[in-house]
Amino acid sequence: MTAFRPRSLVIGVVGLLALCLGLAGWAVLIEPGRLVVKEVELSLPSWPREMPPLTIAVVADLHTGAPHVGPEKLDRVVTLVNQRRPDLVVLLGDFIVHGVIGGRRVEPEVTAARLQPLRAPLGVFAVLGNHDWWYDGPRVASALRAAGIVVLDDEAARLRHGGHPLWLVGLADFDTRTPDPARATSAVPPAEPIIVLTHNPDVFPLMPARVAITLAGHTHGGQVYIPLVGRPIVPSRYGERYAIGHVEEGGRHLFVTSGIATSIIPVRFLVPPEIVMLVLKPA
Repeated sequence: MTAFRPRSLVIGVVGLLALCLGLAGWAVLIEPGRLVVKEVELSLPSWPREMPPLTIAVVADLHTGAPHVGPEKLDRVVTLVNQRRPDLVVLLGDFIVHGVIGGRRVEPEVTAARLQPLRAPLGVFAVLGNHDWWYDGPRVASALRAAGIVVLDDEAARLRHGGHPLWLVGLADFDTRTPDPARATSAVPPAEPIIVLTHNPDVFPLMPARVAITLAGHTHGGQVYIPLVGRPIVPSRYGERYAIGHVEEGGRHLFVTSGIATSIIPVRFLVPPEIVMLVLKPA
């Protein structure tokens, strides 16, 4: 029989505590301040074969004023996006911080001014999120428009890429408004591709089948991912179903980004802040 060794037990306990403290420190102090650029390529069956690949910079959930996301962080976002020269930039809502521990309110005009240098041949487009509407939706939209950013609210915009038509449809926020995907896409000719911008991915089950892809944020990827366990908290009525990344259901496509900032609790673990460079091409 092996003799009980108190010293070994103490060393084990101390080691475990050190590991837990190290992981907690990473989740609170390090990972929320990171910013990665994720490159994703998707082949879509409904994407026109004659259209060249489209590169979209996808940015969501800036929550300016949240811990680790002061106005200077937006300068870094703009620099990283512009360096990669996307065809199109989309901003998927929640520019305002509302209810995050350690956060401070930054006026929308400040955020919009920092985002004004964003550049893309097809333009910079945005939708608003629940935090924006809880604060003052019209004021946030006005600030963004004054900075040259097109804000879509159950509206469609026609673009041309490689000489071919392409539509962006921006939906009203699912939490605070009543988005109507069918009405918002009704003006688009049947043969022309549609990209839908929304803040909250919970609207995805309502999406018409003709939509090529829906882009969303809001979930922050759950902020915390525990291997073998999953994402304990995802702000969605569907749990982890639309938490992060590419989802395909019934031939329809959704992409959800984990965004830039944090919400409520300023913690991230194995879900780093991200800018997504999304390339769409035909299957």
